[in-house]
Amino acid sequence: MTELTGRQPAAPADGAPPLLATEKLTRHFKIGNALSRRTLHAVDDVDLAIGEREIVALVGESGSGKSTIARLLARIHKPTGGEIYFQGKPLSGLRSRAAELRYRSDVPMVFQDPFSSINPVFRVSHGVMRCLALHRPELSGQQRQEEAERVFTAVGLTPAAEVLQRFPHELSGGQRQRVGFAQALAMRPKLILADEPVSMLDVSIRIGLLNLMAGLRDEEGVSVLYITHDIASARYVADRLIVMYAGQIAESGPAEEVLASPRHPYTQLLLSAVPDPRAALAVGAETDRGEPPRVIDPVPGCRFRWRCPLAIDECHRVTPPLRPLLPGRSVACHVAQADAATEAFR
Repeated sequence: MTELTGRQPAAPADGAPPLLATEKLTRHFKIGNALSRRTLHAVDDVDLAIGEREIVALVGESGSGKSTIARLLARIHKPTGGEIYFQGKPLSGLRSRAAELRYRSDVPMVFQDPFSSINPVFRVSHGVMRCLALHRPELSGQQRQEEAERVFTAVGLTPAAEVLQRFPHELSGGQRQRVGFAQALAMRPKLILADEPVSMLDVSIRIGLLNLMAGLRDEEGVSVLYITHDIASARYVADRLIVMYAGQIAESGPAEEVLASPRHPYTQLLLSAVPDPRAALAVGAETDRGEPPRVIDPVPGCRFRWRCPLAIDECHRVTPPLRPLLPGRSVACHVAQADAATEAFR
């Protein structure tokens, strides 16, 4: 019988120690004025883990906390609570500038907007050369040029020497986003945080960027945290899936297993909007009652209960913890956990 108690982070599928993990990661923002101060719970008690040579997709609608998590992992935001561990060591222990630079080299970020993430005044070579000068100062000028050409070739920007001399306005959106990946790759990263990297690109060129991420995993040994609201693209490229809703993890597990048999009603809702015959679900329009997430001074209870057709009394009183249902599968849902317990007794 499956034990249904205790917290369980979304662990790497092979059971190996994670490259990066979080424990009760929390980020709150104060909003309002001195007379009406309120707290927005952007991220609450998130446990996740990313293994080596693994693509993990963090999926959810706008406002679910996905990008906030990326910025916490990139140390753009400081956590309100909890801890981030990289290669087993807590990031709260980083004190020196050198240690910060090493971490930022290991875990760079590729941003959503390829049109504003590259300085339009300079040639394309400017950004990657600055990365190399800052994060790999041991390289000579000639070695930096050779490394810049290598990473541009690795991301499909060829002939590399010619592309490096272009200005950003001479590149397409897809090429600009590849420049972002090239700059990240120049740092010799272990994990790339890709925040909605294909959302602003034409559908016809998105598949190329998804294939690029898979290639970086397979050929360069780089892990990727792929943040997206598009569950179809997550299905295509991800090894594991973490579904977020209103700042909390709703469900996690191997991508194909989660998408073939979703346990959380929110995951079912996301899938119901994807025209894929392989994921046919008996989920109708009544699943979504249109209530927005309530993340400002939230009260106890499931944050999805206002939209969930399966909500029971316990959902309005007790916040469901993220618990294991199957090996590698975890769900934060009272109904799913009760159903799993019933199945285990059969």
